[in-house]
Amino acid sequence: AVCSMGNSTSRLYSVLAKTLSSGAVSQHQDCLEQLDSARLDPLDPKDLLEECQIVLQKRPPRFQRNFVNLKKNTASNHRPIRVMQWNILAQALGEGKDNFVQCPMEALKWEERKCLILEEILAYKPDILCLQEVDHYFDTFEPLLSRLGYQCSFFPKPWSPCLDVERNNGPDGCAIFFLKERFELISSANIRLTAMKLKTNQVAIAQTLKCHETGRLFCIAVTHLKARTGWERFRSAQGCDLLQNLKNITQGAKIPLIVCGDFNAEPTEEVYREFSNSSLNLNSAYKLLSPDGQSEPPYTTWKIRPSGECRHTLDYIWYSQHALNVNSALGLLTEEQIGPNRLPSFNYPSDHLSLVCDFSFNQDPDRLL
Repeated sequence: AVCSMGNSTSRLYSVLAKTLSSGAVSQHQDCLEQLDSARLDPLDPKDLLEECQIVLQKRPPRFQRNFVNLKKNTASNHRPIRVMQWNILAQALGEGKDNFVQCPMEALKWEERKCLILEEILAYKPDILCLQEVDHYFDTFEPLLSRLGYQCSFFPKPWSPCLDVERNNGPDGCAIFFLKERFELISSANIRLTAMKLKTNQVAIAQTLKCHETGRLFCIAVTHLKARTGWERFRSAQGCDLLQNLKNITQGAKIPLIVCGDFNAEPTEEVYREFSNSSLNLNSAYKLLSPDGQSEPPYTTWKIRPSGECRHTLDYIWYSQHALNVNSALGLLTEEQIGPNRLPSFNYPSDHLSLVCDFSFNQDPDRLL
């Protein structure tokens, strides 16, 4: 039985342990029913973090990363909105398909890797969390994060590669989580991306939120575009489709926009240029970490596969640059921190780095975009 929350670590662990036992898609409903009563009780993030650290006590401590202050001399009259973007690595793919040849299988055990993911989220306390490759939504992230005060949404890929893996936990997809105490959901759209007028296997979620503190509306979107070399035109077409959807949702950029995602595209690709040059007037937040404010980070993913070492910049947080300010951004892991065996590892749970930015609204809401 699932215990309701209290001060006892052992009672907390029984809830956490329940989410550790993964099952197939057919078991999702059972899991949700079992966790239904537990979901009603709020969960103290400190208790959950403490429990994660107990599970992880034999692993190296979490890497320290610092926020870089990017604030200009513009005062903000509201708390910043912290947005976290992360491809967390689907468990089925990590164990079954991705062939991280330098990563021991022991480091990929869900019982511990799941706690590393939660530890990272709890450490940065995002107001909005955008994830890709989520294949443990129903048995882990939705039950736990809903009890931390998040409203949760998930849209799976129609033909997820996770389903080809034996003992999978269902399809992977994109997910958005936002704190209900800070935002109200105005509208939500699940988008199956098209390319050359054909529906594809890639998806996006776009939600219009109202900020309780300011009364301002904004749109948050998450996506994960097609992977692999040779699919550049396909990604470009998917990006165009997503941009068109977002233009409609934001009423032609009248509503400020933040787009998070694993675009599987370097800054040299056409889909990157489409977002840079869009009439939505978007900028990539992590460019602001560079000395000239014009260059993306050298990498957001770094792994070793049988074909060799892969070091790429694929993950982005795009934002409406005239409606929103980037107050700060979380620095990336250094090569020394990542280590010679690259990612994932006993230290870090995914092959992609998390990106975290603090945003504030421009103080002139009538300023033209």
